[in-house]
Amino acid sequence: MTPHSRVTRNRREFLTDAFCGFGSLAFAGMMSNERLRAASGNPLAPRAPHLPAKAKSVIFLFMAGGPSHLETFDPKPLLNQLHGQKRPAEFGEAKYQFVGAESRLLGTKRTFRKYGQAGIEVSDLFPHMANVVDDLAILRSCHGDMVVHSAAQYQLFSGRVIPGFPSMGSWVLYGLGAETDSLPSYVVMPDPDGALEAGQPMYMHGFLPAVYQPTMFRAGSRPILNLDLPPGVPKSQRESTFQLIRGLNEANMAPGDDEFAARINAYDLAFKMQTAAPELFDLSRESPKTLEMYGVGAEPTADYGRRCLMARRMVEKGVRFVCVVSGGGPGDMQWDAHSDIEENHLRMAAQTDRPVAALIMDLKRRGLLDETLVVWGGEFGRSPESQGSKGRDHHNLGFTMWMAGGGIQGGRVVGATDAIGLRAVENPYHFRDIHTTMLAQLGLSQDALSFMHLGRKERLTEIQGRVIQEIV
Repeated sequence: MTPHSRVTRNRREFLTDAFCGFGSLAFAGMMSNERLRAASGNPLAPRAPHLPAKAKSVIFLFMAGGPSHLETFDPKPLLNQLHGQKRPAEFGEAKYQFVGAESRLLGTKRTFRKYGQAGIEVSDLFPHMANVVDDLAILRSCHGDMVVHSAAQYQLFSGRVIPGFPSMGSWVLYGLGAETDSLPSYVVMPDPDGALEAGQPMYMHGFLPAVYQPTMFRAGSRPILNLDLPPGVPKSQRESTFQLIRGLNEANMAPGDDEFAARINAYDLAFKMQTAAPELFDLSRESPKTLEMYGVGAEPTADYGRRCLMARRMVEKGVRFVCVVSGGGPGDMQWDAHSDIEENHLRMAAQTDRPVAALIMDLKRRGLLDETLVVWGGEFGRSPESQGSKGRDHHNLGFTMWMAGGGIQGGRVVGATDAIGLRAVENPYHFRDIHTTMLAQLGLSQDALSFMHLGRKERLTEIQGRVIQEIV
């Protein structure tokens, strides 16, 4: 075969051959720009992972309030058989907020069927998620330390039960830097129904430099205001104004002022977003079939579907960590089914099931699922005993989360709770193990990812976590 007709053998040769060598020139330009960002001292410049990475970004589907494992992914036939009876003594004790000595075991009205090649049991609450179960790794043995919302939410996000510590999103951004300089790299999309018990501190950067804080989107159809240039103001004039403000800020910045540096960075980002973000938020660019798949434009899926679609569009553009919250406001506006587990979970599942399944399918068909780690779960589960006659209390001793994509092996069920769903008994995994596995998939070592704070090297996992080897 002559040199002019030989087959391209590797990526380097492909870039050299593409468009008579212009492919390699474009790639060199991209690499040069990345090196310049790193050399500039930009704290958000992209950094190499500690270990070989399987994922580049994370989408956390936060089911706030505590979805019941018993009604979703962890069927318990014995619980139904014992419905209305006292919990047998052999299962041990559990501490709750509202379940008292008079409470009885509460069976579930949900039905479970086996789905996928692995025959994984999924509740009829999630008919759409059931169709993508071969992409999910179901973790039935999760547990945490706290049974109240605020403390459990802090631990889920930061590994600590008190506020003031960096969230996992901030740690990821601190460890890997940003892939894009025209969009925020850590985004939280809250539920329109209102704030949660732990409030904004659970998402925050804690003692890390302020540049690693999240960008909090507004709830509703306009997540960021004032993205368009004012009428009659050309881009050149806005750029001159921006440069003047930046110069004045830098002239007054004291060395080591992280908060002021973060404010300057926010102005930089805001200016760049006026060109990049309008396209990102324009869902009319999506096909009608895609919008229908997510449930955008139809109730009750319109809001969560729109935010899940936005999450896909953001990771596609290089956003590093996106948190999409389901549930907000008081009581049963979250997955917090104290009074009626049936009404609450039927309503919350109807809002989220289709969008979540669509997100998995959409990432997969676009080739993004391999490099995007998707995590689903809340701060705890729900109690086997009833609260009142139809509700369930908070339950931290054993509950379900799942992971997908980002190198996770789907179609698997890991761990188990006991026969009534009270306690994780087989391969129990703590929140710190969830964090460790997430970091490992991103190529980050829980030990190397640390920050000196008040004379102590702090890390996300606090104490040593385990990678969940059954799913990686």
